[in-house]
Amino acid sequence: MDLKKLSDQELLQHCLDSQDEASWTEFVRRFQRVIAGVIHRSLSRWMHRYPDPTLVEDLVQETFTKLCANNRKALREFDFLDEYALHRFLKVVASRIVEDCIRRRNSDKHGGGREEVDLDKVSAFVPANPGSAPRAETETRIGEVERCLAQRSGEPNFPRDSAIFWLHYRHGMTAKEIAALPNIGLSVKGVESTLLRLTRYVRGKIGPPDPPGKRRATGR
Repeated sequence: MDLKKLSDQELLQHCLDSQDEASWTEFVRRFQRVIAGVIHRSLSRWMHRYPDPTLVEDLVQETFTKLCANNRKALREFDFLDEYALHRFLKVVASRIVEDCIRRRNSDKHGGGREEVDLDKVSAFVPANPGSAPRAETETRIGEVERCLAQRSGEPNFPRDSAIFWLHYRHGMTAKEIAALPNIGLSVKGVESTLLRLTRYVRGKIGPPDPPGKRRATGR
């Protein structure tokens, strides 16, 4: 069997049914880059600097460990709504792992306890149709948007507000879903207000996205 030719759903089912080492190796190979990319971007937004590669690697391993906990319960109960569902689920899990890491670090500084990611809650926040999720900017402008938002990094609620912005525009989560996340601490109206404020700020700084096929001028 050529594991590389299996769909995500077929590969995961084969992993769960066979417990074959080769199939799990292919699972890690297929999704490690996706998870690492989300973790790298999320850490950059939270820490406002280039993240330590060792920390990124540690959190990638933590993500896989979390997925395999409780006899791989989260993966066994995962519902494939479409062919991209697993990718979306893993991206949200990775983002939550980063949030958990930041909470632990902040909690350690202030003598608080530790709160871990609940994958049962995460799976409920994966959008069924990413194509319909609103997106403020195209992928080519993500870096520009990040730099724009970073100008507000001195604000006391910047980490939370930035997370809200990207959970909505990168992961397709609704205001209601974001408000239900732990540590957001806002009502649905509060999340909507935050999104409206940041969206207006970004559009005011760099303008709306260009229409498809149109390139922005590089000079005047």
